[in-house]
Amino acid sequence: MTPHEQPSHDPWQKPPAGGGHADPGTYDGPGLRIELRQAALVAVGVTVAGVLLGLLWLWLAPRVPLVSDGKAVYFKNSEGEEAAGADGTFVLLALGFGALTALVVFLFFRRGGVALVVGMVVGGLLASLVAWRLGVWLGPTQDVAAHARAVGKGAVFDAPLQLRAKGGLLVWAVAAAAVHLALTSLFGPRDPEPSAEY
Repeated sequence: MTPHEQPSHDPWQKPPAGGGHADPGTYDGPGLRIELRQAALVAVGVTVAGVLLGLLWLWLAPRVPLVSDGKAVYFKNSEGEEAAGADGTFVLLALGFGALTALVVFLFFRRGGVALVVGMVVGGLLASLVAWRLGVWLGPTQDVAAHARAVGKGAVFDAPLQLRAKGGLLVWAVAAAAVHLALTSLFGPRDPEPSAEY
């Protein structure tokens, strides 16, 4: 066969019936169904980890001491920063959990992908909600008046655990996505260089 008789390379041509080999320059990742399953597993696993965040928040958040004079309830330390400390504790813990989530997911799957990131983001949001509600539920009662009556006049008791900065609920998801993107960019698989044709 002379060079003029060689078949032209048509990019739209179907592969041969015997099952042609894919171009070595292309990469076929896992199928959509597998990616969705992996994303769902990541979301569920991260959501369950929210229980640990809630317990750590309850344990590490500074307490806000209150005192009652029999008629009203006051902050024992009027200039105390314990209330802000509870928010800061939640944010710092969520930041750490988000970074750890990204690291674990990257080490387990060794690749990026929109589905995995969506799974981490959804899981981070749900985990933060679980942690917030669990910490509030297990913390001091929300009925401050009843608590004041129970402890008596002049006795010091803890205020309910609260998350005043609701933006803290986004920290886990944002941190996980950002750290995972950085890890994928630095250490993820590289696309093969296109081969030059002569």
